[in-house]
Amino acid sequence: MSRIFIRSTELGLLIVAAIAFAATLASFELSQGSTLSVTFLYLVGAFIGVFTVAHIALTIWAPYADQIMLPVVSLLNGLGLIMVYRIDTAKDLGLANRQVMWSVIGVALLIAVLIIVRDHKVLTRYSYLLGALGLVLLALPLVWPTSINADARIWIQIGSFTLQPGEFSKILLLMFFAQLLVQKRALFTVAGYRFLGISFPRLRDLAPILLVWAIAILIMAVSNDFGPVLLLFSTVLGMLFMATGRWSWLIIGLGLTALGGAFVYSLSAKIQARFSAFRNPLDDVDGTGFQLSQSLFGMSWGGVTGTGLGEGHPDIIPVVWTDFILAAIGEELGLIGLTGVLILFALLVSRGFNTSLKVRDSYGKLLAAGLSLTMAIQIFVVVGGITALLPMTGLTTPFMSAGGSSLMANYVLLALLLRISNSARRPADEASGNNANTSDGHAQPAANAAPGMEHTGVFDMQQAQYAQYSAQPQHPQNSQRPRRWQSSQRAQNSQRSQEAKR
Repeated sequence: MSRIFIRSTELGLLIVAAIAFAATLASFELSQGSTLSVTFLYLVGAFIGVFTVAHIALTIWAPYADQIMLPVVSLLNGLGLIMVYRIDTAKDLGLANRQVMWSVIGVALLIAVLIIVRDHKVLTRYSYLLGALGLVLLALPLVWPTSINADARIWIQIGSFTLQPGEFSKILLLMFFAQLLVQKRALFTVAGYRFLGISFPRLRDLAPILLVWAIAILIMAVSNDFGPVLLLFSTVLGMLFMATGRWSWLIIGLGLTALGGAFVYSLSAKIQARFSAFRNPLDDVDGTGFQLSQSLFGMSWGGVTGTGLGEGHPDIIPVVWTDFILAAIGEELGLIGLTGVLILFALLVSRGFNTSLKVRDSYGKLLAAGLSLTMAIQIFVVVGGITALLPMTGLTTPFMSAGGSSLMANYVLLALLLRISNSARRPADEASGNNANTSDGHAQPAANAAPGMEHTGVFDMQQAQYAQYSAQPQHPQNSQRPRRWQSSQRAQNSQRSQEAKR
């Protein structure tokens, strides 16, 4: 019976999120001069039902997982659904119904990942397979027959639905890079060459990561879509820094980014147009700068408090329900509303990094940090794009933008973070009991040892040293004393012994 209320904090926050969702949606309906219709009940009921099922699933399959992540995601998803519904009322594209459907499928994928992946360390056995699958999904739109006419070949069409496999390939490639960095961490930090005070690893040690990286960039270049390249490059660079602790990698990465950016700019007319719009969107208001200029006009009109839901004109912005949904929020909810959304994202990312610090194995640390970092970078790039601080990249806002691919992929990302969090927060006695023996009676490694990486990495060495120190016998009287007090006591005893000899 106590297991039902083991996640009471999460349940309470979900109730608060449901109330906030219903109140915001009701305020929009009333602002349009209409009564609360069947659509209102449909959206509120879908919200409550979907996240109730998610809460029950976490109680069963991940009872010790972080209790803040799911309520934050539910509120972000709900606000995105309300904004999509508000835009849908102006354009009548049927976006709201599809967004509800994709949200249900996303939560179903979250539950499926929690059921299938009972321990995140199992993923280390399939790291190269996951990396190869990520490259296949990335290249799939290049050979998939489709009738979609777009400047970037990133979609596949299945009946009346379209998907972006690249959203899922990002997660698979991060799994591969996390395991590779764990296996090669010692080589990245020790072996190699030094030039101008910067350490360079040996080329043969970098061959796997450079090969996968080069193939991914080549595929994205052929697809004429460079936003995911920036996201993947930045995330892996951050993971490399976290794995090695060397600032030289950041210098190398920034240099490669500058060279790659200049090369891509010289080849892609799409990137040149976006960079021109970034430099001065008002130079061509009716052309390349129309989308960005309308975004800036809308947010400036919204000001601090916003125009109110349904009182603005975000529908003027082209494709506002995907790339520029944060601009719509900034217009109708103002700076206060947009800041609140960014705080929710910051809270979600911070909980992910907190999970990375608490989990005991190196692979889990790097994977959780990588998944959190990719979300942080994506939000930074999106906000920079809609405010003309960065060139537009075409990336979507996680959990908020309309579209099934982004929503489903981010729910898979959330499921992996929750699984790692469950392992990190599980009580030590239960963790040791679960890992002591399997169903077939064979002994398993300890909770902090992943398959194939029991003696690799700095984290594992530190844990081994700590365990060895803790196992040493200590004097019962002085074990709880400060080290400075113990040193002074030894000095006094030595002085007394010398005086006794005299």
